Amino acid sequence: MSQLLAATVAAPSALSGGANVIAVGVLLAEFGMFRQALLRDQVRLYIAQSVLISALAVVVAATRHLPDLYALAALSFALKVVVVPFVLRRLLRGIGAIGGDPRWSTGDTDIAGSHTLGVASTVLLAIGVAAFGFFTVAALGIRSPVLPVTALSVSVAVILVAFVLMIVRRDVISQAIGFLSLENGVSLTALVVAAGLPLILEIAFLFDLLVAVAVFGLLIRVHHGRAESMSTADLTSLRG
Repeated sequence: MSQLLAATVAAPSALSGGANVIAVGVLLAEFGMFRQALLRDQVRLYIAQSVLISALAVVVAATRHLPDLYALAALSFALKVVVVPFVLRRLLRGIGAIGGDPRWSTGDTDIAGSHTLGVASTVLLAIGVAAFGFFTVAALGIRSPVLPVTALSVSVAVILVAFVLMIVRRDVISQAIGFLSLENGVSLTALVVAAGLPLILEIAFLFDLLVAVAVFGLLIRVHHGRAESMSTADLTSLRG
């Protein structure tokens, strides 16, 4: 009986504990994006998410003895923390120059009111979607000695909440950030479930992110050039 009790209250491993804490941090950053009225703050939260993903790669590399993941962590940090935010900020400054609105050039781009629901309603919806994803994965009964099940459940919640962000926001920049944060959720899932993938595949997934950034950059410029606005509300008139 005492041995059973000891096994029940045993402390989590370094991998499980670190992955769980980082996954919760990524989810909290995702929720924070719903409350931000400035695009620069959303970009900062995306940077925070990306730093946590890179840190998780280091944790997995150290605990599972996968040295390739150190290279992945460095490349992920360079792309997601440095390159992608730089491109997003350049896009915002470029749009400001096109639109003639000085707020774009200073970074004070207010997007309040660009969502279909109120902030409180959106957060409640996101909480419900996150809970659905979390408990659905838990109900699948996935078990493995090397799999942080809680982190896996949270990663699925991150992906679903990112979908909510993309749906409820009506400005193309927020939708792009929602897609990028969704990719962070996928990266979190991959590190938890399949950290031993060949390095070439993991790098290929990262370069897919660059393609997505290039596509969104073109979309943002074309949309703003035609509509002189970042709102996608007028696009509903194109429905057949």
